[in-house]
Amino acid sequence: MDFELTVEQRALRKEVIAFAQQELGRDAAADDREGRFPREDWRRCAEFGVLGWPVPEEYGGRGFDPLTTIVALEALGYGCRDNGLVFAVNNHLWGCAIYLLLHGTEEQKQRYLRPLSAGTLIGAHALSEPEAGSDVLSMTTTAERDGDGYRLHGTKCFISNGPVADVFVVLARTGDGARAQDQLSAFVVTSDMPGVVKARELPKMGLRTTPMGVVEFDGTPVPAANLLGREGAGYPVFTSTIEWERSFMFAPQVGAMERILETSVQQANSREQFGRTIGTFQAVSHPIADMKIRLELARTLLYRIGWMKREGRLALLEATMAKIFISESLVQTAMGAVEVHGARGYLTDDGIERELRDALGGPIYAGTNAVQRGILAELLGVRGALSSGGPR
Repeated sequence: MDFELTVEQRALRKEVIAFAQQELGRDAAADDREGRFPREDWRRCAEFGVLGWPVPEEYGGRGFDPLTTIVALEALGYGCRDNGLVFAVNNHLWGCAIYLLLHGTEEQKQRYLRPLSAGTLIGAHALSEPEAGSDVLSMTTTAERDGDGYRLHGTKCFISNGPVADVFVVLARTGDGARAQDQLSAFVVTSDMPGVVKARELPKMGLRTTPMGVVEFDGTPVPAANLLGREGAGYPVFTSTIEWERSFMFAPQVGAMERILETSVQQANSREQFGRTIGTFQAVSHPIADMKIRLELARTLLYRIGWMKREGRLALLEATMAKIFISESLVQTAMGAVEVHGARGYLTDDGIERELRDALGGPIYAGTNAVQRGILAELLGVRGALSSGGPR
């Protein structure tokens, strides 16, 4: 394995960073305060090609291979200070577009991937329910046969991008078998279908520029042509995409870790107390050293997954480790930055406290880390380990 970036990847990284720093997040602080989705920045991302990085050119994307996609996403996370915007992009890619790319029919790909890549459609993943989060098999949303199609009934909650989404990938129960894996099916549902109700938006601690909400389906008619895969294949459709979500979604967090590290180094070298810069105190310098250790370990794990997916290999174990390690490392790094900046880190002016608020969601979304540790233990051969996981 050689994770040394190619000339093209290094050039892409520089290009993405320059774009993100110059064009994105200009009003990040105000948008965060107002919980406002930055549509103009979304448009800029679309024009730059961000929303189609992993999508083949024939469907309107850039056609990046998995490792190159990870490099680009890491650069986006480094250059863009609006972590909520980056999170919205990732939900669009890994909660919607990847489902269509891996499991869509040719007609579905032609119909949806091009406008998703162009940003004229915003994608979301309608999975979680009030009583079903990490426990996917306990969901109660149903898709009942109705002539040549289905009628969708149920409520989905904690849906990132939900209030602004045009296209949802929805998992619903198409059979009566309780907790049976072959009783779930995946559908492509558009927000303009009858009975789709964006019920309410959910205010949250961080990532406020990614709107989150409750979406209800009140007898929504869904054509059979909108099935992703065959009826009853929803669970394997879901599990085949989670390694993409649990690793690629966290690539920008590695970039954010590097940005926070550099900000902390600058503070350590410029802030003076007791007649010298604070970086000369081990209480400041050692936590910064730990930031670098976490960064490089996270990057190595992330690039390994990109290489494995480029080679067509399964990476569920590695993706699960990446989800746990990167999300928790970012929280530790952001907390360390608040401490290095002292009172300034606690104030809203410099944006350091926003980095921490945004980071705190990472161990929760895409499956809580308690559940991920159970999954990891089972992958390692510990029987029944998942049953002792935590809630979502």
